[in-house]
Amino acid sequence: MHQTRQQTTTRLPISRKGTKYIVRALDHHNNAVPVLMALRDMLKVARTAKEVNEMLKDKLIKVNNIIVTDNRHSIKLFNVLQADKAYFLTLSFNGKYIFEETKDSSIRLCKVINKTILKNKITQINFHDGTNMLTKDKLNVGDSVYIDNSRKIKKIISLTKGAEVLVIAGKYSGTRGKISEIVDGKFSVSFKGGNVLFDKLSIIAL
Repeated sequence: MHQTRQQTTTRLPISRKGTKYIVRALDHHNNAVPVLMALRDMLKVARTAKEVNEMLKDKLIKVNNIIVTDNRHSIKLFNVLQADKAYFLTLSFNGKYIFEETKDSSIRLCKVINKTILKNKITQINFHDGTNMLTKDKLNVGDSVYIDNSRKIKKIISLTKGAEVLVIAGKYSGTRGKISEIVDGKFSVSFKGGNVLFDKLSIIAL
């Protein structure tokens, strides 16, 4: 399925001029990069859609260690893409999607956006990228977790004073800073230009 260039999120690093239609991610349309765009237009590891499809057919592409077969497969923020090298999706300083190389493709960063307490002290955790897991670990909405390919939590980072964060929503998207103060559930983040207040879902601890 395709969409017009004018319908795409401004986070995609594409020109507003060109062919009318471009590929659309399978899900999370405004918060994901389709595999075709990632490989051909951003990472330049393929020149054409045909080359991308051949790579997919040969099972050379993985997202979060799962083999991908559809060129529209959605790559969400901090998902890990394995192609010629391993990369994770993040935001540039101006809020555009970019891929950065990673040496460890077995771990990815997730943000807790919701949780539900179940029986036997088990909690269902919902992450920003649409995935979820069951755990007995104590987690709060807003926490960041590093999980491995076996879905084990390797590290938990809470939104506390002094924590380094990346803004993932709003006009400051892509900006990094540190939490300087927490006031009435809002987080004051220090940048070079001053301090700005954010809610817990607009920032992610790194």
